[in-house]
Amino acid sequence: MSTTSLPSLNAALNATSALCIVAGLWAIRAKLIPAHIRCMLGACAASTAFLVFYLIYHAQVGSVHFTGIGWVRPVYFAILITHTVLAIVIVPLVIRTVWLAAKRRWIEHVRMARWTVPLWLYVSVTGIIVYWMLYRMPGGRA
Repeated sequence: MSTTSLPSLNAALNATSALCIVAGLWAIRAKLIPAHIRCMLGACAASTAFLVFYLIYHAQVGSVHFTGIGWVRPVYFAILITHTVLAIVIVPLVIRTVWLAAKRRWIEHVRMARWTVPLWLYVSVTGIIVYWMLYRMPGGRA
């Protein structure tokens, strides 16, 4: 796979993760526990694949600079900074939330998931936005 296709793949993996998270939320609210488990494990798989390909891409090309100007520049960096910080925070939260479910510690799992799910969804969606602003938006990248 060429490095030029990795950003698009990563955006697709973020979208897949976001869709799995939303479907998992719907499933648990509908008390469809096996579907919830499949959706959330799918989100974990998509997010893990994203992280692997993200690291491969940036190990090969380094930093990619945003060249947008005007009002869009501070918007981009506000999204990027919150995305990056929460992307770091979300990893141990997801691991802990899944571990609690695997141990059938449901009360703690639910308590942790109430924080993990919205943050994870935010990271997935803002990942798509960062991709669009950097690689698809006119003037986003040199």
